[in-house]
Amino acid sequence: MSVVLKDVPRLARMREADIGEVAAIENAVYSHPWTRGNFADSLRSDYECHTWRLGGELIGYFVLLIGPQEAHLLNLAVAAGHQRRGHGSAILREVSRIARERGALQLFLEVRPSNTAACALYEKFGFRRIGLRGAYYPALGGREDALVMASDL
Repeated sequence: MSVVLKDVPRLARMREADIGEVAAIENAVYSHPWTRGNFADSLRSDYECHTWRLGGELIGYFVLLIGPQEAHLLNLAVAAGHQRRGHGSAILREVSRIARERGALQLFLEVRPSNTAACALYEKFGFRRIGLRGAYYPALGGREDALVMASDL
């Protein structure tokens, strides 16, 4: 009798060839998405850019900047059809692991206060609010503040 294993999500380094798929998710889930150029610049700058695939399907990604003893999560997204299935948590665990392995002691990020799902995910992972950046994000009809959050690794 053979055992059939279900597809397991896999983390891989983002490549330039992934940018089209990444941008498609970015445009679908964010009102003010990063551009293809933002992702290409992140790759050229040797940031930690990774994809999260289930089978061959791209379902998420992240961009992480590592500095001396700290890391900054610049972007994390899960495709709309795969949200609320644990992928955000799994990706965030990978972000934390990579940051720790590269010597970071703290992980920082900014998040829109209106993104309540993301705020709840980050708080679940022990992130605490440490500041506010006024009018940080473009928003429909103006600008939106950013919550600055940090987590000890």
